Amino acid sequence: MPQFPPDVTPKKSFWQRPEGVTGLIFLVALIAGGAFLLSTFWTLVGSFLATTAGIVVSVAVLGTILFSVLDPRTRALFGYMYKSAMRAITGVFVNIDPIGILKSYIESLENNLQDMRKQIGKLRGQIRHLKTLVETNETEINKQLKLAKLAKERDKRQQMILSSRKAARLRESNQKYEVLLTKMDVLSRVLNKMHDNSEILLEDTRDQVELRIVERKAIRASHGAMSSAMSVINGNPDQRAMFDAAMEGIAEDVANKVGEMERMMDLSNEFMSSVDLQNGVFADEGLRMLEEWEQKSDLMLAGGHIEVDKVAKKTGTEDILDLDAIPRREKDVQTRGKSSGYDSFFE
Repeated sequence: MPQFPPDVTPKKSFWQRPEGVTGLIFLVALIAGGAFLLSTFWTLVGSFLATTAGIVVSVAVLGTILFSVLDPRTRALFGYMYKSAMRAITGVFVNIDPIGILKSYIESLENNLQDMRKQIGKLRGQIRHLKTLVETNETEINKQLKLAKLAKERDKRQQMILSSRKAARLRESNQKYEVLLTKMDVLSRVLNKMHDNSEILLEDTRDQVELRIVERKAIRASHGAMSSAMSVINGNPDQRAMFDAAMEGIAEDVANKVGEMERMMDLSNEFMSSVDLQNGVFADEGLRMLEEWEQKSDLMLAGGHIEVDKVAKKTGTEDILDLDAIPRREKDVQTRGKSSGYDSFFE
């Protein structure tokens, strides 16, 4: 017998699912149609009920309805037939097959991974460009300091002031760039971690789908529609229903993780679009939201694995993103308001 994940129960009742909505519409339409026909042909129906045959037929119909409502097995059989019919009708217009839904999620994961790889490549390119800019500025700073020193030795005060101030401005720009580099390093770490976990989720989902397809074939081969109906009548669990319930739990978990992945991509895109390399300006709010997302994300905490049961998550601090606790680069220790040493040229 196929083994299902432990403690997997349908999170939605029949009426909360797409086929339940179809069933509700069908039920309302059936009642409304019956009421309309009854009101339209009431004269004919009333005259028929006044006859002996009409009384016999009405009593038989009423007895059948009461028996169907009061007898558990009959009620279960009619309920199963009704739900199966509504599920078949809904399946024509909406994909309600859990395995089919998981396959669509696999396609979404593949597309998101491709987009994420492009974004990681773009981020690495900006980091490399920014580091090159910092190195170029450092070279120019050293050059201007040498010129300022030489001008001071030769008592060329104007040249000394120009060179020292240019070096000061370049150093101030580099301080901004260093802060931006630190933030970009954080974003790069989060993106790479997300990419690794998403790859695990993708392979895990593929494996789950392949395994469940084999299980479903085995269940359908040994447990047809009639067997399912008899199981329901006898009060035994329906293996096909249990399988669908298990797959719904997996599909919902994967859907949540795909949604988190797309949300994270949106946040990183917002940060990347806010970066101004020329002025060292960026929107810190995007990284603040990434910090909160990384701490609470099911996908990051689960390491990319599918979770059917919601277990308590460990709240370790080892890999938690904390912008306030980011170690500053050595060159960034000097604050903007602190003396940079350039004033010594005027002494």
